[in-house]
Amino acid sequence: MSGPAPVCERCESPLAFEDLRCPICLHPATSVERTDVPELAVEVMRCTSCGASVSYSVRKMAPQCAFCGSVTRVEVPEDPIEQTELFLPFTLDRDRAVAAYRSWLAGLGWFRPSNLGSSSALESIQPLWWVGWVFSAEATVSWTADSDAGSRRADWAPHAGRTRLDYRNIAVSASRGLSLEETNGLAPSYDLDTAGGEPEGGGERVAVEQFEVPRSSARARVMEAIEEIAALRLRQGHIPGRRFRNLHTAVLLRRLVRKRYAFPSYVLAYRFHGRTFRVVISGQDASCLIGTAPYSVGKILAVVFGGLAALVTLVGLIAAL
Repeated sequence: MSGPAPVCERCESPLAFEDLRCPICLHPATSVERTDVPELAVEVMRCTSCGASVSYSVRKMAPQCAFCGSVTRVEVPEDPIEQTELFLPFTLDRDRAVAAYRSWLAGLGWFRPSNLGSSSALESIQPLWWVGWVFSAEATVSWTADSDAGSRRADWAPHAGRTRLDYRNIAVSASRGLSLEETNGLAPSYDLDTAGGEPEGGGERVAVEQFEVPRSSARARVMEAIEEIAALRLRQGHIPGRRFRNLHTAVLLRRLVRKRYAFPSYVLAYRFHGRTFRVVISGQDASCLIGTAPYSVGKILAVVFGGLAALVTLVGLIAAL
């Protein structure tokens, strides 16, 4: 079990053990020796194709990358690697994940190949914990923008303001193997209240992605997410008027709490007519699925040429009048 994390003596914001100063108020941090970080009893598998890394027990075999299926190479880290702090459990088993994939494949719509469901072959299904940060924060956002509110002689009038925003349980991906589109799509499906200190579920041969982002980059990613959410919320109701432009923001953090999570998912690969496609399913919600699938070129061309034929016929009828 991890010991309590240190806090800032001035503002009581949580600190990471390696912090020299508080990221909120810049007060010097009291040096704390960290003794609770265990060394990994695993080796790190590095994919030679996409570069993703996962951990696996040295007592088990893990010959393929969980993300792209390519052969991996083994890396033995010289320094201890911090483990994920909290794991969300798998509440969806493999059979239900496969059933969700087949249901999704069958309901993709008319523009997909008619034999997609019958001719596609599921090649692999890999349970995976992908990693990310979950943060909560309090911030004061100062903003300036041009708006049509109050504009008289011109189309735009300058406006400025200051707004206090609260952020609760915002997930930011640190995954190297899953795309941002995939992780953003999966994030709302998870129940953070189910988190625990140990992995649970998923069966055997579950891959655990590693945190590889340096701490300075981790803070930069979280701050980027805070600024993006601030701009979105300002656009949704804090700026007067119906139209605005040239929005600029400055974020002053009052408090920031950040933890490292591992999120359960299933990564599936299926093949159709010699091409491989990927599907990612939440390990807690079968309805949360992000995947790629082929389109039927013949059906698309039929619609295009059918539309052109109808247009030519319509023009001919108009010309005949």
